[in-house]
Amino acid sequence: MSTSETSRAGGTGAVDESARAELTRLRESIDNIDAAVVHMLAERFKCTQRVGHLKAEHHLPPADPAREARQIARLRQLAESAKLDPAFAEKLLNFIIAEVIRHHETIAGGAAAPDPAAD
Repeated sequence: MSTSETSRAGGTGAVDESARAELTRLRESIDNIDAAVVHMLAERFKCTQRVGHLKAEHHLPPADPAREARQIARLRQLAESAKLDPAFAEKLLNFIIAEVIRHHETIAGGAAAPDPAAD
């Protein structure tokens, strides 16, 4: 064990093996959740790309402020019921919405939608 690990463990020497095993299990769960989040975002962006094409074909604006406000309010409520900071949830959704609008503007401009992997 390194000196920093010893000091973080309270200076008691070796970290309890059951604590180390639990830490490993928790980190593996976090890694799985992160993978699921990435895959879910990819699916979400596939849907929003289709929305962007529909909007462009029907000359609708890239942004829909009323829907965005409803989505933010809905997500804040979901966050509260899930014991997640609603302000954090709102910041995350605002970031996603801004990216979606950027894609919709690109589609409406006649260019291919940006490849999120290239950003």
